[in-house]
Amino acid sequence: MARGGSYSYGSEGPATAVAEQPQPLSADKKKPVLVTGAAGMVGIHTCRELSKKGWQVRALIRDPAKAVMALGQLPVEFRVGDVRDATTLRSSLSGCGAVIHLAAIAIEKKGESYRESNTAATERLISAARTENVQRVIFMSQNGADSRSPFPFLRSKGVAQDSIKTSGLKWTVLRPSVIFGPEDQFVNVLGRLIMLTPKVFPLPGGGSARFQPIAADDVARVVRLSLEKKETVQQSYDLGGAVPLTLRQMTERILVAMGTHRTLVAIPVKALRPLVAMAQRLLPNPPVTPSLLDLLSLDNTVANNALTDYFRVVPIPFAADELQYLRRITVKNALRSLFEGR
Repeated sequence: MARGGSYSYGSEGPATAVAEQPQPLSADKKKPVLVTGAAGMVGIHTCRELSKKGWQVRALIRDPAKAVMALGQLPVEFRVGDVRDATTLRSSLSGCGAVIHLAAIAIEKKGESYRESNTAATERLISAARTENVQRVIFMSQNGADSRSPFPFLRSKGVAQDSIKTSGLKWTVLRPSVIFGPEDQFVNVLGRLIMLTPKVFPLPGGGSARFQPIAADDVARVVRLSLEKKETVQQSYDLGGAVPLTLRQMTERILVAMGTHRTLVAIPVKALRPLVAMAQRLLPNPPVTPSLLDLLSLDNTVANNALTDYFRVVPIPFAADELQYLRRITVKNALRSLFEGR
């Protein structure tokens, strides 16, 4: 199906050649697929899924030791570098048939801002993809991402998302709710906080915030299907798990998975702000930041779930059997995580 009339172009120049010389819309399996953020949670599962289905994977990573531990058993080509560096992006994209852009940060720290890591890095990736004639890009956004959002994280992902959509490339945007899996930084954080708060566990806002947790394996499967389905080009998809759950319901399931018990106590978000701000000042790796605490006031569910409605994936449930990885959390490693660099 021709898409020539649907292109819109960014500020870095028109992609007229793309419209005048149309190429196949699905990615070429004979060429490598670059995965940014390959050693992150979604990156690990995506590299596994693609390798299993016969795709050539080129993984852009920053920490070779960490990447070898996570991906060393896979037939993956490693490229070491920073997604914020234009030269790294161009060399990593050279010869590729597609790029899956997963690299992003959820928490700012010294030397890593939302502007540089989430927004500017995406703009540099688009420019590098044009230079290297890599037309196919799959971008991992976020449910609720909006360039007009008052929340810095969601705003940064929204601006990046807009840049992808106006790039002139053959894009697909994925917008998942909260993602869970052995390497996640949401459910694991809740598990570590549970270990550090014996008997009573505070729930911000009473735990009324609603999420639709989706398994990392399901997200990776959608990434692979997006590469393979021509119809996904120039489309954006909201993704969620089987059912919406409040933070309280999620915490209850986490407690069952961990084989422990806590009395859940409602605490106003306003009352938690001073404690969270203090933790951010004192701890090298605070489990929660003020900006993330703000997000607990937002609904993070999806009205039209493309996971089931379009991609026909049966969701992995957010259930105790799927959360057994939380049992490896101990008081000792929960404490250690607070003082480790991210």
